[in-house]
Amino acid sequence: MAGRQEELPPDPEERARAVCLRLLTGTPRTRSQLADALRKRGIPDDVAEAVLSRFEDAGLIDDAAFADAWVESRHHGRGLARRALARELRTRGVDPALVDHAVGQLDPQREEQTARALVERKLRTTRGLDRDKRLRRLAGMLARKGYSEGLALKVVREALEAEGEDVEDYPLHGMD
Repeated sequence: MAGRQEELPPDPEERARAVCLRLLTGTPRTRSQLADALRKRGIPDDVAEAVLSRFEDAGLIDDAAFADAWVESRHHGRGLARRALARELRTRGVDPALVDHAVGQLDPQREEQTARALVERKLRTTRGLDRDKRLRRLAGMLARKGYSEGLALKVVREALEAEGEDVEDYPLHGMD
């Protein structure tokens, strides 16, 4: 596909519609992502705004539905915590109120269950390592997925204790 020129109509409004439809065919997009794509293709802002508003009115662009689906998919598929999900949605230009609503639907109990499942899967790969290294690797994995330090250490400590590891002298918060 390299070198293939994009065939777009000469009228800016028709070009904007064509770009949006092509981008929405592959995967859902936020209004902000589509606006950026139109800007990069030289579509005037007033034309882009009009086309995006019509697409929104028609239900082809729905940032709230996008955010809800994103949270469900990325939490279930990748085990991401609310903090990481919120960051991803913000980088995609989703309105902060919609981000708060979408990540707010992920309850703390489910988030903790997911953290436990992630630690259980990773626990096997750390067997044979010393306790400190296991704790750092497991807690670090959860931190990279957006889990708070307190929850990460609590879940990791409980998993290591269940394996018979002595973690009595380990603080619940703060890794030195």
